[in-house]
Amino acid sequence: MDELTDDFEIIGRIVRDAENECLIKKGVYWKLDVIDVRWFKNDKPTKGIRLNIEEARNLMNILKRELE
Repeated sequence: MDELTDDFEIIGRIVRDAENECLIKKGVYWKLDVIDVRWFKNDKPTKGIRLNIEEARNLMNILKRELE
């Protein structure tokens, strides 16, 4: 699928339709633990974001605040 994150563990998936899905993965990139959130269309990456763990926690707090 995505050569940059092939070694990462898939920890979540959001299926939008038959062609589009978002994969949430965790792994190590340049010796940092990261979370990678990336959209795929027909198994090819289109856009995404890679966050270190501190950034991912900050994003989670913002989303929790806005979705409650």
